[in-house]
Amino acid sequence: MSGDRPLDGLRVVEFASFVAGPSAGMTLAQLGADVIRIDPLGGNADYRRWPVDAGSSDSEGDAAGSSDGEGDATASENSLYWTSLNRGKRSVAVDVRDPAGRELVVALATAPGRDAGIFVDNTVGRPWLAHDELAAKRSDMITVHIEGRADGSSAVDYTVNSEVGVPDLTGPVDGGPVNHVLPAWDLIAGQSATTALLAALHRRERTGRGARIELALADVAAAGVANLGWVTEAAQRGDRERHGNHLYGTFGCDFETADGRVMVVALSGRQWKNLTEATGTTAALAELGESVGADFFTDEGRYSHRAAITDVLRPWFAARTSAQAAEALEAGGVLWGPYRTMRGFADEYRSDPSSAPVLVDVEQPGIGSVISASAPFRVDEEYSGAVPAHDLGADTEQVLGEVLGLSDAELAKLKAAGTI
Repeated sequence: MSGDRPLDGLRVVEFASFVAGPSAGMTLAQLGADVIRIDPLGGNADYRRWPVDAGSSDSEGDAAGSSDGEGDATASENSLYWTSLNRGKRSVAVDVRDPAGRELVVALATAPGRDAGIFVDNTVGRPWLAHDELAAKRSDMITVHIEGRADGSSAVDYTVNSEVGVPDLTGPVDGGPVNHVLPAWDLIAGQSATTALLAALHRRERTGRGARIELALADVAAAGVANLGWVTEAAQRGDRERHGNHLYGTFGCDFETADGRVMVVALSGRQWKNLTEATGTTAALAELGESVGADFFTDEGRYSHRAAITDVLRPWFAARTSAQAAEALEAGGVLWGPYRTMRGFADEYRSDPSSAPVLVDVEQPGIGSVISASAPFRVDEEYSGAVPAHDLGADTEQVLGEVLGLSDAELAKLKAAGTI
């Protein structure tokens, strides 16, 4: 991204692991903030979390054999997970069990300056990092603490997702709950943390007041399903039936082609018209609508008779290859998308980078070329670009000298003591 980035000059200290906190810090770094990541010596709990790079596993079969994509990694393995979520941050490695190390962390978090005094964490059982402790050293301190539940107890994405009932809505019509692999609430929590932090910063600029922000993952999930109207629907109507790959409340379904599968959606009357015309089923579907007394130009009409509509459309897709179907659907202005494996998505990007312009190749030290990503938003019509993650502790001496003014002798003493 050319020119000044929106958050150039802002300093954020992050002491967080897994998805929500690190994704918030990554977003701030992509906007230009100097994000200083605090790492315990040897790395935090997520330092070697799967997926790991292919060169790190004993064999391809070792990685593929894990049922959930996670496993115990050895010291030689490089985490694609960790290096992806910590791109563009500076890393300070400190022994946080040592009182001297704790003092360094607190000093970094509360360092003076108009664009400093911002701390993001998801730590548990570290009262020395509590807002009141930090605010005692800097009254306008902004802290963002991410936790499992509002009462401080533990929760993770996959447990809160099952609690709010999303897996019970997911999967085949006949079957039990189906967990999905995307940690959606973690990612939303990360962006919520970023929004709250920037709002608090705006208020501090106007009033000089700091802020204590607490964000519970369980609250993010509960608010998410409530804001979609799903909780009220369940309270009024009872649990919704499972729909498989049908879209709820309107028309959308997957169709097998002669050599693959596509997803087709019609959210509006115009999209419905385009779909029927592109597939040559206008007359047949009009006749079906008349026979059942339904208006397929409405969401209710399409949704209520989704199975019959699908039966009419299915032969058109089955008689065509995916390429032939794609050509006709594109020409007809139909809302659709192909089904790919993740490897297929990667291969498509490799063969045609313009297919996913937000992605970018980055040379990650210790791993090699990785497919990384810019921030998904464009500022002044430009993507942010991407940079590699810094090695664990690579910036310790530079940051402590620059931010805290420690001399070479003081740094050498801390290093000799094993504090850094």
